[in-house]
Amino acid sequence: MFTTTGSRGLYKAPLSKGLLLVLNGLTVMLTLLPQYQELFVYNLQAVTLHHQLWRLLCGRLVCLDVKDSFCSSLLIYNFRIFERRFGTRKFASFLLGTWFLSALMDFLLAQAFQYLLDYEVEELPSGLLAPVFSLFVPFYLSIPRMPVTQVLGHIHITNKSLVYVVGLQLLTSSPFMWLLALSGLISGVLYHSDFLRLQKMLFVPSWASRIGRYILEPIFSSSQPTNETPLGMGATLDIQRQQRMDMLDQQFLLAQYNETRRTARHQPQSGLLQWTRLFPSLRHRGQNRPPMQPHPQAQTQQSTQQPLLDNSPVAEEQVARLVEMGFSRIDALEALRASNNDINMATNFLLQH
Repeated sequence: MFTTTGSRGLYKAPLSKGLLLVLNGLTVMLTLLPQYQELFVYNLQAVTLHHQLWRLLCGRLVCLDVKDSFCSSLLIYNFRIFERRFGTRKFASFLLGTWFLSALMDFLLAQAFQYLLDYEVEELPSGLLAPVFSLFVPFYLSIPRMPVTQVLGHIHITNKSLVYVVGLQLLTSSPFMWLLALSGLISGVLYHSDFLRLQKMLFVPSWASRIGRYILEPIFSSSQPTNETPLGMGATLDIQRQQRMDMLDQQFLLAQYNETRRTARHQPQSGLLQWTRLFPSLRHRGQNRPPMQPHPQAQTQQSTQQPLLDNSPVAEEQVARLVEMGFSRIDALEALRASNNDINMATNFLLQH
């Protein structure tokens, strides 16, 4: 939606879809039934003094403010790329771990605020807000920036700018939203860095993952989208433009790969993607044509270009960034060579394949 993650909607993101449907549905129901909103107020005093621990569950899941629900839904929809990349179980483990860590951080930050400024924090905004803010940590560290335009010649607008604007809007929606944002960011850093082996202690067990796979995933799973989007079927202009951009990127990468393979030596290749298997039409193209005698000039030009394409330099820093994102080194090298060392185009290509 905001970043270059493709226009496949909620395909392969059942947890994100479930969170969007269930939490927003509960927010609408509580808006229509205000007499039950008191049960979902995130009251710190009620938890500490009256030992109402159930408020941690109710108050830290459902948003009572429609604006907070809307902004957090936009962020969850954008962060669905992590569920596609790491899998539903790891994505759920990250949300679960940061949920518990941020619950502890909420009380610690509230006590620190009271100690420093002599002001007691009684209530905090309700909803799944701190885990949503924690997702900004892998978003900042894992998603590369791609420049889009410039404002006034100095301010750079990237593919990640709008996400930060939505996060800033959510941050300024309530007086103590900054406390939840700080709690979520600290929790995200601790869990993402595996501090004190938190990822080994706070995770979704395999039996819960199997239950969700057989019961909940068929309910919230989305069908695979088609490549063609007919006009007049509710497709917006932004979706069509994003699909055209993705198609142009793929065609450019395919052309670069085809040119490299035609001039490079045929070598056996191993890796995650098996590049020669992905492009059978390009590999078998022209096999039935009669052989043609190349011109001397073209042959000389081809011999001069072959070492450039075969031994084209690849920045080791870019390879390391792609390897840190979870791709193998061989696939990262192939993608960077095919995209002329453009890390954003190489990342987009690897994510879509």
